[in-house]
Amino acid sequence: MAKNIQQWLDEYGSSHQNKTNKRIHWFCVPQIFWTVMAALYVIPVPDAMSNISPHFNWAVVMAVFSILFYLRLSMSLTIGMTLFTILCYAIVLWFEGTFTGYLLWFAGIWFVVLWVLQFYGHEVEGKKPSFFKDLQFLMIGPAWLMSFIYQKMNIKY
Repeated sequence: MAKNIQQWLDEYGSSHQNKTNKRIHWFCVPQIFWTVMAALYVIPVPDAMSNISPHFNWAVVMAVFSILFYLRLSMSLTIGMTLFTILCYAIVLWFEGTFTGYLLWFAGIWFVVLWVLQFYGHEVEGKKPSFFKDLQFLMIGPAWLMSFIYQKMNIKY
């Protein structure tokens, strides 16, 4: 039987109880999402894709699959995650336009730094990262944070 969104969030939350680990996750998880999008953005696309649109790239493909992942769990969270994904994409475009040629370098280095912090947070927590159990938890992390924003705004997810 497939898990519902609350089961995913509860299971993810069980290894994220420590205040320091939570703070680290609030800092790192959204930026890790962005660094992955940035890295995918710079991967060359086939002419067939770029002829359709300059915005038809691997970052957008990943974004569509991400949105579909969230859609099967919660329509409400999908809306928030879609807005967050659009924001991340806009920052990728801004960064590439402002610092042309440095996006992959920055995203790669920052990705490593952020994961070092994440693993430190789990060391403090005393529990392994959830994605060691199931890779889908890499997608649940951002939704877990979004669920707290929703709770503060009294939005059901």
